[in-house]
Amino acid sequence: MALVNEHYLKLSDNYLFADIAKKVNAYKVSHPKAKVISLGIGDVTRPLVPAVIEAMHKAVDEMGSKASFRGYGPERGYDFLREAIIKNDYLPRGIHLDPGEIFINDGAKSDTGNIGDIVRWDNSIGMTDPIYPVYIDSNVMCGRAGTFENGSWSNVNYMPCTAENGFVPTIPDHRVDMIYLCYPNNPTGTVLSKEELRKWVNYALRNDTLILYDAAYEAFIREEGIPHSIYEIKGARKCAIEFRSYSKTAGFTGVRCGYTVIPKDLTAATIDGTRRIALNHLWDRRQSTKFNGTSYISQRAAEAIYTPEGKAQTKAVIDYYMDNATLMYNELTDMGFKVFGGRNAPYLWVQTPDNTSSWKFFDQLLYSASIVCTPGVGFGPSGEGYVRLTSFGEREDCEEAMRRIREWMQC
Repeated sequence: MALVNEHYLKLSDNYLFADIAKKVNAYKVSHPKAKVISLGIGDVTRPLVPAVIEAMHKAVDEMGSKASFRGYGPERGYDFLREAIIKNDYLPRGIHLDPGEIFINDGAKSDTGNIGDIVRWDNSIGMTDPIYPVYIDSNVMCGRAGTFENGSWSNVNYMPCTAENGFVPTIPDHRVDMIYLCYPNNPTGTVLSKEELRKWVNYALRNDTLILYDAAYEAFIREEGIPHSIYEIKGARKCAIEFRSYSKTAGFTGVRCGYTVIPKDLTAATIDGTRRIALNHLWDRRQSTKFNGTSYISQRAAEAIYTPEGKAQTKAVIDYYMDNATLMYNELTDMGFKVFGGRNAPYLWVQTPDNTSSWKFFDQLLYSASIVCTPGVGFGPSGEGYVRLTSFGEREDCEEAMRRIREWMQC
């Protein structure tokens, strides 16, 4: 008989955002006239910019002509996009990459979840806490996370990020095989300075640790001196994989495109320690087997982001979302909430009042103000007592949400 992968049975019944959707749908059924404002799931609301739309139309026309039709594309991605990435995302920061080190994907979620395919199932892992749920769940699926005991996974080294430590995780005092870092952070919206990130790279080089660095929100960084890429740190090419996404940068949540950088000099050891294997080659082999490549139309759309018009238009959208974040940050702070993030990321990490649990505050906000947030505990044990708000809504909705919260707090 066919046997199931029993590691899947260790997962909670639903993904965090599926649980939220279920609760929101139940509320809408019982309150059909309520206008629900979602500040929860981080989906974008602004339309694709004109430069992207023009590029997509042109690509569609190409696909309709025998002379320019494209079938299967290269699994790594087309050279036109990989070269644009190097020229615009990395060279201006003094980072030199080879096109063969860039792998185009259908969004960062896929690669952050699948990257574990090329490393052993029994590697120890370290994660900042709270953290994006995909990192944990994908490791549970292959058995790498261990067993769930007393609210945490046995093979996960949790590195709490709290108000007490300024949301700067403490570097482990022992060797960990793989470490996940996400900056600007989802969900807290906080960042690491170059000095702090350098400590992590140095730790990885000393301990032969692999860093999985999710930089999906780097385009939202506004402060000078905050690294946009881990490769700004000397030595990172030998210890880090970086993930990028166009989902929030350019509103591609429905278009699907992003990329992963795996330097050719990044290696990992065989179990007997006699050989070092290039992870770039392993990932290329994995993708050739399990991935057919990102659509040509999506890649032409992504290329258009790097044109002068695309850069200006995309920046205007990012500014719109960050202005929302500033509005929300100022309003919530004025109401007496303790708010973190929202300065270099589209996420605000809000401490619940009076030690209210995350899910209880979620219910209160939904039923008292018709506003959807994301319970912080869904991102890990250290998220208890917080909720995540996003600034991806329409300006009028953000303003209305702040008005409703203020009225509710004054009741």
